[in-house]
Amino acid sequence: MNFATHWLIELTNQLVIMILNNKQEEEMKKRILKKIDTSKRNFLTGSVTLAGVAAATSVLPITIANANHKDSSPKGLPDFISWKDRNALIVHSDKGIETHRSAIGESLITPNRNIYIRNNMPTMSDTQIGDRNNWKVSIKGVKNPKTFSLAQLKKLGHTTMATILQCSGNGRGFFAHKVRGSQWKTGAAACVLWTGVPMKLVVDACGGVDSDAVFMTSAGVDHEPTGLDPKKAKVERSVPKKVYKDAMLAWEMNGVPLPNAHGGPLRMVTPGYFGINNVKHLGQVAFTKTESTVKYMKSSYRISPIGKKGSQYPSCWEMPVKSWITRPTDETGTVKAGNVQIVGVAMGGMKKVRSVKVSIDGGQSWKKAKFVGPDLGKYAWRQFVLEANLAPGSYNLASKASGGGKTQPELRMENRRGYAHNGWKDHSVNIKVV
Repeated sequence: MNFATHWLIELTNQLVIMILNNKQEEEMKKRILKKIDTSKRNFLTGSVTLAGVAAATSVLPITIANANHKDSSPKGLPDFISWKDRNALIVHSDKGIETHRSAIGESLITPNRNIYIRNNMPTMSDTQIGDRNNWKVSIKGVKNPKTFSLAQLKKLGHTTMATILQCSGNGRGFFAHKVRGSQWKTGAAACVLWTGVPMKLVVDACGGVDSDAVFMTSAGVDHEPTGLDPKKAKVERSVPKKVYKDAMLAWEMNGVPLPNAHGGPLRMVTPGYFGINNVKHLGQVAFTKTESTVKYMKSSYRISPIGKKGSQYPSCWEMPVKSWITRPTDETGTVKAGNVQIVGVAMGGMKKVRSVKVSIDGGQSWKKAKFVGPDLGKYAWRQFVLEANLAPGSYNLASKASGGGKTQPELRMENRRGYAHNGWKDHSVNIKVV
């Protein structure tokens, strides 16, 4: 049995359980069962996608549990991501769903079913998206402005690249002051294998960038179905123009068509930059003289001092060097004495991560860890391991990464919204060895 077949069977079983437990109208049950049957037939003919199956469950009314760590049933998830692995996730809200620390690092590439969710706008449905191949994206601020369909983009070029997808607020849950937003610890991050067309090839097809452009500004269209004021709801992000040389327009995520929940059918990927700049449901890319003036660029995602805000403060752009332990953790419980494998992930941000050190005594002493697994490039993270012979007792495990001439600091950078946290002390874990 291949992975795809196993996945569909597992998902179908979960859906059936959800239906049986649902006390809603009988007609609703019939509609869902029909969707499941259709999805099975489509799968056998090669046309089913993760996003399509997820959309089949969209009629289920699911109540979200706030910061629900333990509920293992699909009912702990909002309907638009009911296909994800509930056991791997912590539900903060329907817009903020975190990956358990131990569910991130067992494989180099984070499985789609384990990847966190951070939404500013509701995920677009299959009906709102329509035929994926007909999805349009306009390119402006170039010599010859054009609008491409997804089908046309696929003919322009093709590449696959691994990058880290990380929310700007990953680590916010460690801040001492009362910070608005999901209280992420380490789980608003993933290492993803994207497939799409290099942005540079798209620009070349349009004759090149206008000479006076300073920024690449990407805009999503997921605000349009809401009817809200675009100045307040439109997700539009400006990054330095140079980013386009490594950026890509992605239509596939970890080997499947880009799920709606992660911005399908087309998403901007800006390697080394925080997740907000990887705009979902992409509808336009413009090379502009100035930054966007919408809320999500002008005032949101700014790294400002506590008690202050404003567009004059730095935007959440480049990610800093960072690492954390993924096993063992406090989720593991007690650990048996003897040789213990201390495993984690490390990233260099915009540069290649060069080394990682691990401490078992809260940072009093450090030992160099070794990288394991393939090197997928400077924008992907590396897994590391240190084998330690631990006697019974209590230990504080910490990791400290270095790359691009920078080393992960001990303490967080205090700021109003809890952004860009890479301090190793907060990210350390306490374990008990018996």
